[in-house]
Amino acid sequence: MKPVLALIGRPNVGKSTLFNRLTRSRDALVADFPGLTRDRQYGTGELFEREYLVVDTGGLSEQKEGIDQQMAKQTLAAIDEADGLLFLVDGREGLNAGDEAIAKDLRQTGKPVFLLINKIDGVDADQVAGEFYGLGFTEVHKIAAAQNRGITAMMEAVLEHFPTDVPEPETELSETDETAEPEEDSRIRIAIVGRPNVGKSTLVNRILGEERVIAFDEPGTTRDSIFIPFEREDGRQYTLIDTAGVRRRSRVNETIEKFSVIKTLEAIRAAHVVVMVLDAHDVIADQDAHLLGLILDEGKGLVLAINKWDGLENDERDYIKHQLSLKLTFLDFAERHFISALHGSGVGNLYKSIHEAYESSMLKVPTSRLTRIMETAVSMHQPPMSAGRRIKLRFAHQGGSNPFVVVIHGNQTEKIPVAYKRYLINYFQKTLKIKGAQIKLEFKTGDNPFEGKRNTLTPRQQHKRKRLMNFTKKK
Repeated sequence: MKPVLALIGRPNVGKSTLFNRLTRSRDALVADFPGLTRDRQYGTGELFEREYLVVDTGGLSEQKEGIDQQMAKQTLAAIDEADGLLFLVDGREGLNAGDEAIAKDLRQTGKPVFLLINKIDGVDADQVAGEFYGLGFTEVHKIAAAQNRGITAMMEAVLEHFPTDVPEPETELSETDETAEPEEDSRIRIAIVGRPNVGKSTLVNRILGEERVIAFDEPGTTRDSIFIPFEREDGRQYTLIDTAGVRRRSRVNETIEKFSVIKTLEAIRAAHVVVMVLDAHDVIADQDAHLLGLILDEGKGLVLAINKWDGLENDERDYIKHQLSLKLTFLDFAERHFISALHGSGVGNLYKSIHEAYESSMLKVPTSRLTRIMETAVSMHQPPMSAGRRIKLRFAHQGGSNPFVVVIHGNQTEKIPVAYKRYLINYFQKTLKIKGAQIKLEFKTGDNPFEGKRNTLTPRQQHKRKRLMNFTKKK
């Protein structure tokens, strides 16, 4: 069994830095900014072939209202599900009342608590640690997470408290073993994206059936991208990615929010299908179109979820649908769902479109079929002439999935106009019955075997060639 270890402590004591060290990743945002982590972030790590699960949490503070209260609820949930608690304190700041309050709460859990005195680099570690022994914990470790000092020894001591009840098999589980955990690629990764405060976290919680991430009426509540695996009753497995809201560049003032934008873009790249959440009460804004453009550039499957649909009058709904038709003409392939994440209406209908988008983006088509489809399209509508010569398309093959890429070979393909490319995309889309996903075309022009050889003839050969051409003209 993998022990579950929760990272607990005040804001800005280095929990996310330690999380990245223990998981050997950069999944958690790290910066010199208190309160950066707000939701639970899960990650796996391994030491000497022993695996463990780490939970990064938001910092616990004395303030118990607003967003801090929501962060505290997430941290308490992590404590409940953990086997051991890694209690981080800041060695440079020394012991304070906040640390003492947290220590008192952790002692009441009855779970093993490991006191980690962080940031001991550049100071006398023994002298710094002296005052923390008064907290009453027997397991005390001095570390520097940023410099990776003391991490291995600390984790080795921690894992000794959680021996495995059943020895792990030396051989790998077979593919037919029902107890084997599914590979990550078998899960459909769904990224929930949108502008701040459109209801992304509320939608995630509605899908999961629990308050898994913080949903708070404040723009920018989610600052990191949270990966959440889950399974539906039918056995289908998914990974939800709740992302930070992306707002206009002119409004991205904090360095932390710039990091969040990067994390959102990385989540889009990692996803199979992107659910774009729009606010029904707001007209489609420029930043919505910009974010949709980024999704299209990545070629991901797309589902539109127009949230906060409840409580609107019929004339308001008609107006919103008209605005969507006018401003989102380039998204005719994406299904649109009008939902209420808060009340759950219409949320269940998202799955059908998500499955269609996933299956379309992961479609495998043989070269022979793609070539036949291309030939039929060309016979119905020939490519235009270029410099007096007809552009010829010879054959097509698949160049990749997620996004679905079709590579077309021919001559003068670089001169194919945009309108004809759009015609080919629409024809492939209709023939292959692709829904919720886009098709990307790549064109390859074959090399001219005579290119560069015209000037390689000797003067005598050029003279003979000229005489032959003149003789042919006289005939």
